[in-house]
Amino acid sequence: MTDTPDKKQHFPRIMLAAGASGSGKTMITCALLQALKNRGIRAAACKCGPDYIDPAFHEKVIKTASVNLDTFFTDEETTRYLFARNAAKAQISVMEGVMGFYDGLGGISEKASAYDLAKVTETPVVLVVNARGMSLSVLAQIKGFAEYRSDSGMKGVILNQMSPMLYPELKTLIEKELGLKVCGYVPKVSDCVIESRHLGLIMPDEVEDLSKKLQKLAGILEESLDIDALLALAEEAPDLTVRTPGKVREVLEKAEHTGLVGSHIRIAVAQDEAFCFIYKDNLALLRRLGAELVGFSPLHDKKLPENVQGLLLYGGYPELYAEKLSGNSSMLADIRQKLGEGMPCMAECGGFMYLHDTMEDMQGKAWKMAGVIPGRAYRTDKLGRFGYIELEPAKKRQTADGDIREEEKLRGHEFHYFDSTCCGEAFIARKPLRKRNWKCMHRTDSLLAGFPHLYYYANPHLALDFCMKCEEYR
Repeated sequence: MTDTPDKKQHFPRIMLAAGASGSGKTMITCALLQALKNRGIRAAACKCGPDYIDPAFHEKVIKTASVNLDTFFTDEETTRYLFARNAAKAQISVMEGVMGFYDGLGGISEKASAYDLAKVTETPVVLVVNARGMSLSVLAQIKGFAEYRSDSGMKGVILNQMSPMLYPELKTLIEKELGLKVCGYVPKVSDCVIESRHLGLIMPDEVEDLSKKLQKLAGILEESLDIDALLALAEEAPDLTVRTPGKVREVLEKAEHTGLVGSHIRIAVAQDEAFCFIYKDNLALLRRLGAELVGFSPLHDKKLPENVQGLLLYGGYPELYAEKLSGNSSMLADIRQKLGEGMPCMAECGGFMYLHDTMEDMQGKAWKMAGVIPGRAYRTDKLGRFGYIELEPAKKRQTADGDIREEEKLRGHEFHYFDSTCCGEAFIARKPLRKRNWKCMHRTDSLLAGFPHLYYYANPHLALDFCMKCEEYR
């Protein structure tokens, strides 16, 4: 999509939401994407909230990037802008909700919920209801979700784990009494379940016969879902006014004017089984600022790629591969040397753990790592500092009126069962709507590293500053 201001555009779209996690959203979303692909319909996919794994499943089906849309990270204008960029070449966009439909910040706010995203993007909502063990009571549940907020945007329903014998009668009652379109049902399919681990679903490459499972479920949905009704609901979505947000335009123009675009900086990005939690819009923004991104594997490669001026170490599951990562001593030595020489690096969560002196595996055994962070990363028995955070520098560079400069503020989230003896103290993290705060992250002229996962479009200056440091290093 070309960045043009104040342009109304039509993007057919629907959101699949649910009353709670575990209702079957991800598998139904993926199977629907597969069914659309089988029909020759070009679909785009989006995930509500800070989730890395569900978009990876979407991408296995549509063979192109699935993006995150998150109304905590981005304001309404930026959220619509990012949606439009992803939807520009698609015939339909399918959004997958997060948790329960109204579940947002701190568990006490609708902000950053699936409901909030649907409202901001004016997207028709189809509620996926796990009807197992229910009959007429399912109407009460649907009615509650549809009417809890008058602007819920709920237009349709899919009944998951529904008896084919009972479905026709319940469909009639729902449409007659609640005025919602029933877009079909999904019978129980026991051999299409995806396993989970400590950070959520296992990754799609680890699912045996995933393509076969999705094709099987897509075939079932062709029979049990009213896909034509879903397409019709998507077409009814109102046109959106899309404009390039001012802060995005500002960093893009600065990259052009300073010569950053066209400077041919190359940034190494860790991407393998151990490092797989990456926001695709983060990578897209770096490319728009002039960076060439070069993927590499800390597990399998012996050294960093040749002629790179920066390093990105995102999160994932390094704890599952600690012995192999530790055994790749030439990669560890190369990273330690390059960062010691001042190569710019951003590392988050698992990537941050990888930079420590030692890191424990899932059994609590410590393994030698890169030795850039003087401490040890160790396993705990619970999620640490889970959820969204707002970050501001502990040492504040202020404006003339005493406020913290906006380009210094960051937003992110934490989600990990590990902790560190050396978390850093460069930033103060605050939980939105809560009183809790703590110091975290390491920051030098060339290094930004800590547990928080950062979303660059929350503050595009972060990406611009990193690319400019890479250019200086070059």
